[in-house]
Amino acid sequence: MSSGAGPRPGRARSRFAPEVLPDGRRRYGHEAVVARRALLVGLVATGTGAGVLATRLGGSDPARVAAGADPAVQDPVAAGGPAPAATPAPSVPPTAPGPRHSLTDAASPWVVVNKQHPIDPLDYAPELATVGGKEVAAVVADDLRALLAAAAADGVSLTVTSGFRSLEHQRAVHDSAVSRDGLETAESVSARPGHSEHQTGLAIDFSGSTRPGCLLRNCFGQTPESDWLVAHGGRFGFLLRYPEGKTDVTGYAPEPWHWRWVGAELAAEVAAAGSPTLEEFFGVTGGTTYA
Repeated sequence: MSSGAGPRPGRARSRFAPEVLPDGRRRYGHEAVVARRALLVGLVATGTGAGVLATRLGGSDPARVAAGADPAVQDPVAAGGPAPAATPAPSVPPTAPGPRHSLTDAASPWVVVNKQHPIDPLDYAPELATVGGKEVAAVVADDLRALLAAAAADGVSLTVTSGFRSLEHQRAVHDSAVSRDGLETAESVSARPGHSEHQTGLAIDFSGSTRPGCLLRNCFGQTPESDWLVAHGGRFGFLLRYPEGKTDVTGYAPEPWHWRWVGAELAAEVAAAGSPTLEEFFGVTGGTTYA
């Protein structure tokens, strides 16, 4: 009598039907495996229950099917087929990310301009906006307006004394300083044309109303306006660019009135690092001599 395990005489076994091994286990061919996997994916995707899924797959344990383990389905690879090639590891390890903005592009909010690093291109001029009666880079305008409004709300009157300067304007400023103070002194307080942050439109010179005689002088650093900027400037993306004790790094004598916009994100990072100069923060060369 036939056991009923094999195909009936005179009728070919379906290519999807399992082959029954002598020990009673079932082995599926490649086409059956593919079909059963496709059915499994389709039923899971449509939310079919594990019990129905087990029935469709020929009596597998629903719990094992739900967990993704069906002993009735044999992978051809597990049955002795060739294993897929391993994905090769990259030959060059990934490099650490650099600054999120360029340090050399004149249009970048993080550009570092000093005696070693001139404006590039030399005749660069940003898109401009007018704030407080002075032209500044358009990207600075909203934060600068917000800063002035916040200061006024705190009873502090700040004025924008200088913002954007063209290449020719800076040339005139530098020539005037040389004529007035001599070259050595002038070069410690005034940038040569092409080396001034003012040409980027990102630098702002502030003045206050409490001590008018401190306009563009070190005594501005002892005014309520300066104190307010030190306490709150970073919230609006501004940094004191030429602080005390950093002439050998920045190339310039202290200028408590000169603030540089870099955006609130970088201003917060610099403050968290102890408020170093941009040269120190980014590891960029500086100094008192021109390249």
